[in-house]
Amino acid sequence: MEITKNIYKIIKNKMLVQSAVAAKAGYDAKTFNNMLRGRKLILPEDVVRISKALEVTPNELFGYDETA
Repeated sequence: MEITKNIYKIIKNKMLVQSAVAAKAGYDAKTFNNMLRGRKLILPEDVVRISKALEVTPNELFGYDETA
C-alpha cells in the first residue's frame, strides 16, 4: 500500500480533519492535498512532519506494523 493511502487511512481511523492535519504539520491545506493526490512529491522531511502531526511513526505511514 502506498504512503498516501496509509495517510488517508490514519486520518480516517483517528477521525481527524485533513486540513487540521495539514496545519499541524505546517502545510497549507492546498499543498497537503496536492501531496496526498500525488501532485507534489512527499520528501523524507515531509514524512517526518506528517507522522508527527498524525502522532504515528514514519514506519506506520509506510504501512509497517510496529506491534508485530
